[in-house]
Amino acid sequence: MNHILCGLATNPALPSDLVGRLVALADADLADALAGRPDLSRAHAAELAARVQESAVPLAYAGLLHAADVDPVTSPEAALALLDEGSGDPGWARLLAADPDTGHREKLAACPGLPADVRETLAADTEPGVVAELAWWTTADMAARLARHPHAEVRRAVAGNESTPPEVLAMLVTGEGLPPVRRCLVCDRERTPFTHDRECPRLDCDLRSGASCDGSHESTLHELAQQALGNPGTPVGVLLRFADHPSALLRALLAARPGLPPEVGARLVGDLDPDVRAGLAGNPGIGEDLVRALADDRGHDVRRSLAHHPRVPLDVLGELASTVRIGPTLLPRIAAASPAEVERLARSPHPVMRMLLAERRDLPAGIRDQLAADPDAKVVKSVAPHPGLSPARLRNMIERHGAQVAAAVAANPDAPADLLEELAGRVPPAGKALRRIAGRPDATAAALLACLTDRRARPVAAGHPALPPRVLIGLLSDEDAEVARAAAANPSLPRAVMEELVASAPAGASAY
Repeated sequence: MNHILCGLATNPALPSDLVGRLVALADADLADALAGRPDLSRAHAAELAARVQESAVPLAYAGLLHAADVDPVTSPEAALALLDEGSGDPGWARLLAADPDTGHREKLAACPGLPADVRETLAADTEPGVVAELAWWTTADMAARLARHPHAEVRRAVAGNESTPPEVLAMLVTGEGLPPVRRCLVCDRERTPFTHDRECPRLDCDLRSGASCDGSHESTLHELAQQALGNPGTPVGVLLRFADHPSALLRALLAARPGLPPEVGARLVGDLDPDVRAGLAGNPGIGEDLVRALADDRGHDVRRSLAHHPRVPLDVLGELASTVRIGPTLLPRIAAASPAEVERLARSPHPVMRMLLAERRDLPAGIRDQLAADPDAKVVKSVAPHPGLSPARLRNMIERHGAQVAAAVAANPDAPADLLEELAGRVPPAGKALRRIAGRPDATAAALLACLTDRRARPVAAGHPALPPRVLIGLLSDEDAEVARAAAANPSLPRAVMEELVASAPAGASAY
């Protein structure tokens, strides 16, 4: 791949005339880069789509191609993209509904706003994949009709469609009021009983891993239940039957379901599968009694899920924080803490609780500065990116904790240029800090030169507009293709160099 020209193609400062010259010599890689330009003109987009057909789809999704620019016969993928965006010719839908390519009909079935006659045509398609794709996205009335389809794959899709009426979802779960399912993808293709090998060696096989059918279409109906459990429109009452289901996956989905009756939650607290209990622990609707019961659970995932519960009592969270590796993240309960709770958390004897509080970015100045002076490095690391910290406090953090907090200080929006330069020049270098500095819009040339010494910061720094031109031009020949591409995409690259790069590129740019 011509990484330099592809980088140049994304350069926001590339003049329009040079964009046109790149369009004229584009191959697939260069076309892909050009298609992402927000300033690409419609004329250039049409020329690019004509030159490299694969580029037509991203150009259509970007709104750079219009219906007049696309022939649905020669460029059906581009036509489908425009239909998917709601900007295609409705007449194309009728043409593509009869396309012999099943994949094209499936993509059409997922498009919004299809004419009623096209939806009827697709609903009667002989390929279950086409009808199922329609069922995923169609309107409530059509979904209700397709719930009676004899193919399990179609009913599975109806169960996942959030437009499906609740009463229809209930019927799909119970089977009551619906004719029996007659087929699934497994028995369409294999003699039953059959279980698809999870390590299937057949390259042309597209059955899902673990798919099986013994005549009851069990794997697809299991997936139908999964979809219904995840569909917010499914009445909770009909889902309670899964509380004792042999499938731990279905029980776990039920445990995480909003609106779960307390008595069912109380049953699931004692489930033998930790994934079920973890699903319950993460359910925002469970009450404090269940939260406290789950706090004694020895399952790591259970306790971790409980720590992220939005209403976990702070005393329980304190116990969890001492045994579960939570990491520096803003937990929902900490984010919702009242001013009085914030005061108590700031004085917590547990450094982890102070660290979790320090992740908030709306702390009162006094609390923020108190945490900035904390003796524990992980607390200081969490508060270091907080806006409003003075340069003196930021320097004090570095003096006390060094490389442990360098990257966090480098992320602070108020860190002054001279402090960033000091951080960049530290010996030994702090790699994470260099990567943070390289990505800052306000990074100075001196800091960026130091960032170039780090392998992972180097490509980021190469794309920074503050890099000196002589250094930038030298990076175009860097042995690391990612660095060279970033340098070519740098808006500070002189126009004369851009012109030279384009002029020296042969047609079929990947040979450059």
